[in-house]
Amino acid sequence: MDKVNIKGLAKELNLAISTVSRALRDSYEISPETKHRVVTLAKKLNYQPNPYATSLRNQKSRTIGVVIPEIANNFFSLAIKGIQEVAQQKGYHVLIYLTHEDYKKEVSIASHLAYGRVDGILVSISSETNDIAHLEELNNNKIPIVFFDRISEKINTTKVTTDDYKSGYSGTEHLIQKGCKKISFLSISEHLSIGVKRMQGYIDALKDNNIPVEERLILKASNDNEENYKNISKLLKSPGRPDGIFASVEKLAISTYHVCAALGLSIPGDVKVLGFSNLETASLLNPSLTTITQPAFEIGKEAATILFEGLSKKIVHPGNKHIIVHSELIERASTR
Repeated sequence: MDKVNIKGLAKELNLAISTVSRALRDSYEISPETKHRVVTLAKKLNYQPNPYATSLRNQKSRTIGVVIPEIANNFFSLAIKGIQEVAQQKGYHVLIYLTHEDYKKEVSIASHLAYGRVDGILVSISSETNDIAHLEELNNNKIPIVFFDRISEKINTTKVTTDDYKSGYSGTEHLIQKGCKKISFLSISEHLSIGVKRMQGYIDALKDNNIPVEERLILKASNDNEENYKNISKLLKSPGRPDGIFASVEKLAISTYHVCAALGLSIPGDVKVLGFSNLETASLLNPSLTTITQPAFEIGKEAATILFEGLSKKIVHPGNKHIIVHSELIERASTR
């Protein structure tokens, strides 16, 4: 059999073509034993699905959309790998859309996807997003949505995140245990649940350790790297400057390193630094960066798996579940 197709597989297995098709799509209607038989033979005969032909038969695009704020952040690069692994197994294409942290851009992308260009969407919202009417419109058009990392609590669907509050708490407590008395929290948008939960963990850890919460030490960052640099520099030059910095996102930790180098401040001698980061080179920085590392690949994979389960069962709303995948604090030289 030079070029096997579904009809050929069905003949070899003495099964109906529809059964083989459903088994290859991992349909809940097919028993695990039958799925195993079909998949095993498909691999043996090097069966390659034709997504375009399948799309025509089912009036499906065989494509999912992934809407993310940026690609430079290592978290999203790893999450996409997890998403693509699942999509490839399901015979789907992945279209990636970048909002560049721009709410209007996100609205435009949602409008573009609203009329059947994709079968489902994975979304991590921008830092500017507060009004989610554009995402509700996707729901109204019966396009399934699953949120990951940056979520909206206002839509009834599944969300996949890490344990942001717990990580915020444990990161702050780590700096306290290392002797820090004035810990600054570099925050992101107040609209984002990850920012709110991480900061609440920071605040509660200070209170539980009888350290006063100082508003001046909570720096609300923006999407402008130059502005962030100036504000971090101002913070570290101020009287009573912090002896510990907790960056809520990767780019703020890197900006802190640049500022400390420019000001001649020693890390960790003058200021200890910890940040949420999936930076592969964190251990190679000078000094190596203590991180709260999110399981980005697993988060992307889990979100995609949930989306495809819904698609296979033709469920528009995958259910209002919140799945938490735990992060890990990795101590390195920047806090020792």
